[in-house]
Amino acid sequence: MTAFELSKEHEDFRAVVREFATEQVAPHADQWDREHRFPVELVPQMGDLGLFGLVVPEEYGGAGGDFTSLCVAIEELGRVDQSIGITLSAGVGLGINPILSYGTDEQKQRWLPDLVAGRALAAFGLTEPDAGSDAGASRTKARLDGEGDDAQWVVDGAKAFITNSGTDITSVVTVTARTGTLDDGRPEISAILVPSGTPGFTVEPAYNKLGWHASDTHGLSFDGARVPADHLLGARGSGFKQFLKTLDDGRIAISALAVGLAQACLEASTEYAKTRVAFGRPIGVNQGVSFQVADLAVSVEAARMLTYKAAWLKDLHHEGKRSVADVKQAAAIAKLYSTEAAVSATRIATQIFGGNGFMEEYPVARFYRDAKILEIGEGTSEVQRMVISRGLGLPS
Repeated sequence: MTAFELSKEHEDFRAVVREFATEQVAPHADQWDREHRFPVELVPQMGDLGLFGLVVPEEYGGAGGDFTSLCVAIEELGRVDQSIGITLSAGVGLGINPILSYGTDEQKQRWLPDLVAGRALAAFGLTEPDAGSDAGASRTKARLDGEGDDAQWVVDGAKAFITNSGTDITSVVTVTARTGTLDDGRPEISAILVPSGTPGFTVEPAYNKLGWHASDTHGLSFDGARVPADHLLGARGSGFKQFLKTLDDGRIAISALAVGLAQACLEASTEYAKTRVAFGRPIGVNQGVSFQVADLAVSVEAARMLTYKAAWLKDLHHEGKRSVADVKQAAAIAKLYSTEAAVSATRIATQIFGGNGFMEEYPVARFYRDAKILEIGEGTSEVQRMVISRGLGLPS
């Protein structure tokens, strides 16, 4: 593929995921939303389709495919239900990816096969009640107790807004924690794998959220939670670099999720403008409506191009053909534009639907509620502007 055209294989794969989303997700999305229920039974089906293993090597049960394919899958799921789209996005980008990228072979063999198959989910505990965008201000601590084979990490602290962390099949959470102090006085941040069910590890009650009602989101607390020393993920003190890299990838995935939402708004608005009659003619005849739909089509197209350019650069980086800086900048640009375009798309769609757009029986109401978090998670719009300006060489 080029930066601006998906391959036939990608489009064939899109058709497969769209069929799954249409048949297995769309008919139930409103009910899951109303009930605030995470459909845990859907995860193994997604695993059977190979969605969780798209970027995972075959030796761990994956397909060894590219990142672009994952974005295609997230877009198509997000087109019918943002909650299911984020379940895949977080399941791979925040659950699987840190273990795949930084884990030992033993850690990969232990955790990845079940995660790839959809028999389990993993989460990434970064955000804290008092440390969101300022992730370096983490207050969660981990101290090493004991020596040799008996050494254990003792984790104390709390995490907030953690996706896929409290499901019946959640197997492990990667937690960032202070493990010491660097020579320059900055905190040493490390990543530690904390299995579900570890004594002292508590999953707090699910949040009452504005949107993403079918997505699993919890706060986590750690009170003397002990795990073996070999549960350290990567080198001690490398946690800060690890989560920055993880967020770069996640921003492209969130951008794909936003494209799916904007596309859904475009399709719903176009159809409604054709069939809703007012003053004896379809409302799409009126330029006040048709121009808004036209602008929406432009923003969807632009968001998709930026997203898949970023995904393409990510795949080229994996081949050693592009720098980390190239991917970071493209990811921030795509995430900023696509998420703000998605929020605008839901506002436009709701306005075109008029009073019906305010009614929960129409999906655009759910779209409207689901959209706002896209501008916040994986780095707020303000953070993306900060990353972009630094990438341009502006003083920080």
